[in-house]
Amino acid sequence: MKNLFFAIALLLSTVSLTQAQDKKPPMSPKITVESPDKNIKVVYGQPSKRGRVIFGDAGLEKYGKVWRTGANEATEVTFKSDVMFGGKMVKAGTYTLYTIPGEKEWSVLLNSTLGQWGAYDYDKIKGSDVAMVKVPVSMNKAPMEKLVITPSNNSIAIGWDNMTVSVPVMKHGS
Repeated sequence: MKNLFFAIALLLSTVSLTQAQDKKPPMSPKITVESPDKNIKVVYGQPSKRGRVIFGDAGLEKYGKVWRTGANEATEVTFKSDVMFGGKMVKAGTYTLYTIPGEKEWSVLLNSTLGQWGAYDYDKIKGSDVAMVKVPVSMNKAPMEKLVITPSNNSIAIGWDNMTVSVPVMKHGS
């Protein structure tokens, strides 16, 4: 009987150890970043380029099509105080961030419907947009392997592959 318990315990520990070794980091890890003044927080899935064409008619993200601006769940942006987002007044709160990439200009949208997976149902919720701003594209000197969203005290920058855009963000009343 003792041998049976020992054999079962050994089997369970071997299975647990094997499962632990098989766990790989996710291909698109969930990233949380905050601005230095803690007024802006962004939570997004961080995809990698992995040799793919990212933007354009032949790319992963087509010009003129709504993108969740990340991987997996749609990206969420939280403002702890009211802000001017690209010149548009936005109340403190959490919003879903979408973009519409273009070759020379992107549209950056904030939407009040949370908990979205990707941008598949965007057409059903676009009436909940609270802001849409157009920002120019800057071409990167070298391609960025991973999507990086960087909130600062006065902007949110989005960069991946050969493109970066930046939306001015100012605390309301500043």
